[in-house]
Amino acid sequence: MEKEVTIKVEGMSCGGCVRNVTGVLTALPGVSKAEVSLEAGEARVRFDDEDVSIEELREAVENAGFDCPV
Repeated sequence: MEKEVTIKVEGMSCGGCVRNVTGVLTALPGVSKAEVSLEAGEARVRFDDEDVSIEELREAVENAGFDCPV
């Protein structure tokens, strides 16, 4: 089932960071859309929870070098 979640992302400082976070999220299976905001420090992600979990989304962002506080 498709869901949408907003994940806090800390450590982004430029447009390159936004592209990086967007890329790692959209590369995950089940993610249909990722909108990352540098100003808000967050990522809004639309995903299918049968293919990927919120924890896996956070893990992907953290593996890219950013923090995702709960």
